Amino acid sequence: MAKNTLKWLALLGGVALGTASMAVAQDSGALLDALVRKGVLTDQEAEDIRVDLTRDFSTFVVPGAKSVNSLTIKGRMQAQFVALSTNVENAADPVSTQHFLLRRIYLGTKAQLVGDFTANLNFDFAGLTFDEAFIHWGGNEWLGTDVGFRKAPIGLEEWGTSSGKLKAIERSPVTRYFVEGNNGRRLGAGSYRQGVFVGRDAKTGFTYTVAATNAERDESAAGAAATGGATNNNFAFWANVGYAGKFGEEGANGYKVGASYGLLPDQGGRGNTNLGKGEDIKVYSVYGGLDVGSFSLIGEFWGAKVDSGADAPAPAGTDASPTGFYLQPSYKFTEKLEGVVRFSYVDSDGRGVNLSDGVRSAPSGGTMNKMSELYIGGNWYIQGDDVKLQLGYIAAKSEDSVSGASGPEAKSYGLRAQMQVQF
Repeated sequence: MAKNTLKWLALLGGVALGTASMAVAQDSGALLDALVRKGVLTDQEAEDIRVDLTRDFSTFVVPGAKSVNSLTIKGRMQAQFVALSTNVENAADPVSTQHFLLRRIYLGTKAQLVGDFTANLNFDFAGLTFDEAFIHWGGNEWLGTDVGFRKAPIGLEEWGTSSGKLKAIERSPVTRYFVEGNNGRRLGAGSYRQGVFVGRDAKTGFTYTVAATNAERDESAAGAAATGGATNNNFAFWANVGYAGKFGEEGANGYKVGASYGLLPDQGGRGNTNLGKGEDIKVYSVYGGLDVGSFSLIGEFWGAKVDSGADAPAPAGTDASPTGFYLQPSYKFTEKLEGVVRFSYVDSDGRGVNLSDGVRSAPSGGTMNKMSELYIGGNWYIQGDDVKLQLGYIAAKSEDSVSGASGPEAKSYGLRAQMQVQF
């Protein structure tokens, strides 16, 4: 009997055992171990089957619910340790960060309803914020529609990469600067939005998503339920297009390319308290990824135009056009051990950037014009992304005043570690 046939029989047998009862599913581990010893399955293949069996038990039928076919329970826990120090040239250094914290505690449900509808809800108990809350209609492959609260479709790291699959623990300083909340320097041009999303989501081939959402970014319960105001009672518009393909023997290698764009009316202006009519933000990204054997590479370029967005001493009404990029190669030395390097660079074009804007939990080094970061880390996939330990060294620098003069500079460096379990 062919080896591939034995693998499929092993998988089907494990599923059959697993669906009988939880106890039987646990007993199926002995069968999988025996197949590994005989060389029918690799350790990783057996581990993947165990994960699939475990996930089967997170989905169950709801008795008496006429419109609900099944209900899935899901969750993610991330416990993090941060040790970061910042040195400021010719000034007193801020207090270092050295702390354990709960980065994310997600708990959510997905209800499979009749008529191609699903209801998706995910809440972060660490931040007391929503991660998603939307109704999905999947009756057409090319017109899948979400109504509710989710991330805006922009960027590879932001839109296309789950927080549970990040190889460098946190998203890059570039992504954070462009999409996270407007604090007078960051743009707030992405992240969580309430609106309508239409598109096609597929692992290969052409994908796209277009959306009309609220102009403001706000994932709190109060913000998600708010009715807007003079500076945000309008629509933001988004578009993300991409293509993914496979190549090599049996499609073992892959690639993806894409671009995204967002228009945020009345969200420009200097700082975050001077939002005004006619001062908009236009943001875009171009990205790509490559997987060849054990090697992976992703990269992305970001740009924006912020009307009247430059900070003092630039004259009031001066536009800012921030740009940035990151490159992230990674290599799996074994099925469980991976090395990761990432370089990121941001030029705020006079709007200003802080070390704390880009490097999460870093002590501030003052408002500068440019910022760069080098991340070097490793990942231990104990059980894939479902149980993994990550460790990384961070060296970041901000430099040049917002006026364009060279110097001074601030440097932040230290360690970040994270343990993740998800189901």
